[in-house]
Amino acid sequence: MTTDRAPGKGRALTGTAWAVLLLGLWLWGRDITDAPGGRAAPTTGDVAAVGRPLLQVELPEAHEPVAGVRPARVEIPSLGITAPVSARGLDGTGAVDPPPYDRPREVGWFRDGARPGASGVALMVGHVDTRSKPAVFYGLSSARPGERVEVTAADGSVTEFTIDDVQVFSRDRFDAKKVYGPREDGRAELRLITCGGTYDHEAKHYTANVVVSAYLTDAAEAPARS
Repeated sequence: MTTDRAPGKGRALTGTAWAVLLLGLWLWGRDITDAPGGRAAPTTGDVAAVGRPLLQVELPEAHEPVAGVRPARVEIPSLGITAPVSARGLDGTGAVDPPPYDRPREVGWFRDGARPGASGVALMVGHVDTRSKPAVFYGLSSARPGERVEVTAADGSVTEFTIDDVQVFSRDRFDAKKVYGPREDGRAELRLITCGGTYDHEAKHYTANVVVSAYLTDAAEAPARS
């Protein structure tokens, strides 16, 4: 997934494409070189956010995993993000096929992975920008531990996650096990991924990926129909 595949539609998601390509390789059992973890200096667009340490906050207890929901909408209230979610698979290169370039305000959920709320890691990816404007996850690097992520299913049930980690992984230090593997076994977890670092105009991709990790802390059933 490069900008060459969408002439005139901008540079969106090329860093994320690298991340989800590694996901495809990881899922297929290919060799992934162990690498040091990412650095906690979130970036977005072409601007590096330097010197913004993540605050230490008291985090709530994890909720027991539930059956999981097929997501229809994701919200991050602290960032003002509310977006529709579409189910996505892998494309021909082994990368998660993101929402089309003409739907930059949509989030893609990897349908072959865990459902949000179920045990395991549910994965969502989104564009950071287009050539002309910010996209759905442009502000994702501003997320902080303790903030909420709400995932609503088509039936109205809601799973609520609490962010516990925000990291930036450069392309040469991307650790698939840390990004896609559970932070704690047996939990229901969520990963939100977009591009980060700076945009390399010669290579036509971002230099890193922003990875926000969250875990299930509440779940509400769909409201009863009258």
